[in-house]
Amino acid sequence: MNYTVEIDRSVSALCYCLERLNNEVDNIDEWRVSVNAGGMNYGIYFNFDIENMELEICNQSDYNEVLSLDEVIEEINKKGKNVLITGGTVFVSRYIAEYYVTKGYDVYVLNRNTKEQSKGVTLIEADRHNLGETLREYRFDTVIDTAYTGDDVELLLNALGDYENYILISSSAVYPEYAPQPFKEYAHLSINKYWGKYGTDKIDAETVLLKRNPNAYILRPPYLYGPMNNVYREAFVFDCALADRKFYLPKAGDMKLQFFHVHDLCRFIDVLLKVKPSQRIFNVGNKEGVSIRKWVELCYAVVGKQATFVEIHQDIEQRNYFSFYEYEYCLDVSLQYELMGDVKSLEQGLEEAYAWYIHNKDKVNRKPLIEYIDNTLC
Repeated sequence: MNYTVEIDRSVSALCYCLERLNNEVDNIDEWRVSVNAGGMNYGIYFNFDIENMELEICNQSDYNEVLSLDEVIEEINKKGKNVLITGGTVFVSRYIAEYYVTKGYDVYVLNRNTKEQSKGVTLIEADRHNLGETLREYRFDTVIDTAYTGDDVELLLNALGDYENYILISSSAVYPEYAPQPFKEYAHLSINKYWGKYGTDKIDAETVLLKRNPNAYILRPPYLYGPMNNVYREAFVFDCALADRKFYLPKAGDMKLQFFHVHDLCRFIDVLLKVKPSQRIFNVGNKEGVSIRKWVELCYAVVGKQATFVEIHQDIEQRNYFSFYEYEYCLDVSLQYELMGDVKSLEQGLEEAYAWYIHNKDKVNRKPLIEYIDNTLC
């Protein structure tokens, strides 16, 4: 990706082109610029090495392909913006796909085309377990994978052609519940009695990926929330608030939950792609947990209601009437905060989640929590 732009022999033309590069190239601060020109009389050429982010200003053309400045700026801003997202139709992967479409990326989604596709994506219709040569012709700057198992990762890596960055969305479920908290990235990984096979499959996915590609990044979020969440968590509380129901609270509601907004997940992926830190595995999430009671109060508040509670102290399986396991845990997210020091407030994040939910109730996988409460607890 080497191009030359011939500049008019005037100081004003030179200044104009430099100003445009400064204002219109997304990552201009990362470029290396050298000047090897002896004067205007010999002609002025901008020689761009886009792959290595180098600009040489000199008196001769170093490359055969001559483009206009507009064309070169477009080519520069395309670099790094060719992304493959596995899935792309439900919650996390769909949100990520739409996020990068909005940022002007060329977004490819890999799925079987059984659900509605997001606007602006390019569909690669295939089963990730039977890809054959489907992906071989593509070159991706970044692959963002939501794989569940080691086989998922292995088969995708076998099928990919050329790519630069690989990011796996893993899970906090890889940490055993008995490990010292807050969980750190280097902690021992093993089965978690609450998450079971889901967690061990994610461990396998991480293991396969790092064996095949030690330079890949792995993100371990806690509970993700926000627009497009099809899991019946905040939506359950919204339903209770909308119906003016009392909320049946596990015990006194002191158990804490740790969340991470899906938009912040995308922002952190941006940081990884820009900074390219040597650390390869990151816990991601809000630094502070929130009690169940406070979380429910916030959910009711964004609906415009005030929560009243019925505390459940009987020995009843919590997931029969509430969205989460009776399991409190905390991730150490200090490495994330070193690179990205701000996150969306829980209040704002829940407002966004509710704004999406009231128009997309049919997209959430409901559980019979309210029915259980009415039939068993009332």
